[in-house]
Amino acid sequence: MLPELGWMPRLAAGLLALGLLALFVARAIRKDRREYARFRRYRSTARRQAMMRRWLIESAVLFGGSSVIVLLLTWPLVGPLLAATQALPPIAWLRDALAGGLGIALLIGAGLGVALLTLVGARSARREGGIVMVGDIAALLPRNRPELRWGAALSVNAGVVEEALFRLALPALLVVVTGEPVSAFLLAALVFGALHAYQGWVGVLATGVVGLLFTALYVVSGSIGLAMLVHALFDLRTLVVIPVTVYRVHEVPGTVLFPKPLRASIPDQT
Repeated sequence: MLPELGWMPRLAAGLLALGLLALFVARAIRKDRREYARFRRYRSTARRQAMMRRWLIESAVLFGGSSVIVLLLTWPLVGPLLAATQALPPIAWLRDALAGGLGIALLIGAGLGVALLTLVGARSARREGGIVMVGDIAALLPRNRPELRWGAALSVNAGVVEEALFRLALPALLVVVTGEPVSAFLLAALVFGALHAYQGWVGVLATGVVGLLFTALYVVSGSIGLAMLVHALFDLRTLVVIPVTVYRVHEVPGTVLFPKPLRASIPDQT
């Protein structure tokens, strides 16, 4: 059961949530209108790596730091929020249905299915000279061996700090305002999607759906570690596996000053 809170904690939580939202939106606008637009024009791998390093540090500090601060303030609510959400009839039924080995088997099967589809898609993409991409993300794909390391670091970092913020910290803060668990998780997932505005509206919608799936995984499993792992693997698929299997960028040395831009098989939608 969620504890009853007075208007003062709700007001304080609301102000903190608005402050964080303003900070995140300002960063998203800056990244969308300035940094990512500039990054797409880069041909020098040194410049691309410098921007990747900057994004990694900013994400770790902003998202990681925000999650730590919010969790320090709301930690007593994290467990009750999860328990209250899991007690809802549809989620309780799903948890019961997936109890035992069935849930693990389905998770393993889903992982193997995604891996198989990735391999099949990679073979097809190599023949066609490009891969279908959802949203404006082609510029993010590493183009040589050194950039692959930054892609891997960005993926792992995103899996940890973004899940800590959008599945643990922000819902615990928002539930103080809303007083209801489902809306808190939904709002956090929507913010997660909106912060990917630099990928275009298609990317925002796709990321929002993925955020909801990560939320469902956390709520149903009760394990934030599992959500972090799946998130990191999902990003590694995009920023490491696809560049290696489709474009073979691991064969491109970092001494190439102007790596060729990777091409999608259909134009990105912005």
